Amino acid sequence: MSDVKKITIIGAGPAGVSASLYAVRAGIDTTLVVHGESALDKAESIENYYGFPGGISGAELKARGIEQAKGLGVKVLEEEVVGLAFEEKLVVKTDAERHETDAIIIAMGSQRKAPAIEGIKEFEGRGVSYCAVCDGFFYRGKTVAVLGAGEYADSEAHELEPLAETVIRLDDIDAIEKFSGDAKIEKVEFKDGSAQEIDGLFIAYGTAGPGDLARKIGILLNGDKIAVNEEMATNVPGIYAAGDCTGGLLQVSKAVSDGAIAATSAIKYLRG
Repeated sequence: MSDVKKITIIGAGPAGVSASLYAVRAGIDTTLVVHGESALDKAESIENYYGFPGGISGAELKARGIEQAKGLGVKVLEEEVVGLAFEEKLVVKTDAERHETDAIIIAMGSQRKAPAIEGIKEFEGRGVSYCAVCDGFFYRGKTVAVLGAGEYADSEAHELEPLAETVIRLDDIDAIEKFSGDAKIEKVEFKDGSAQEIDGLFIAYGTAGPGDLARKIGILLNGDKIAVNEEMATNVPGIYAAGDCTGGLLQVSKAVSDGAIAATSAIKYLRG
């Protein structure tokens, strides 16, 4: 059996690609998992990054980085990550399959936001949850709703189905007027005047953000950012984070540095 260690990097922006370059050059079996657009794709021109005196579009910079990584042997998978787990090894769960790995670097950019619907923020911790794996146990035999559509929402609903008596899917965000209750969330009210009583609400809006994935495996957060030390290590052995998802200066130069530090730290960890 091969003794080559595996590292899976979630996100292919500057932090993720930077990490992949260091990892693959160290002889680590390196995989980048990419899904959808990043903030970098939306940058029309970057003029404050070393080596591009005339500026470069974010999309081109990202494409060049991925091309460079592929050229060195990094595997790039276009899949949506829906969860992390620790079984015999660390596992990255995607919409396509599960990937066992020896280390993970989360480099997904900034935390996504919940939809601006009245009641979500107000009932956080009082019936509103962002993690079915974490909180589903508390809703055994009760009625819960999952807010969101797509693979991520499907994954959260799947986690809840063996526990809750009823799992309601709230796929149409625009149809919802507000969430209401007294001491805790009690119902979802729709714009057509109807309402549905619920005991809990699980937010799975869009795709899983870095904070969502962190919660699933017990990674500590600092607000909505992933908490790391000076080696970009989280509190969970073998899992690192880099770039905008850790906070600080939201710039390409900082993300590239974070990725390099995370990868070198992960390499040391994998080599024991």
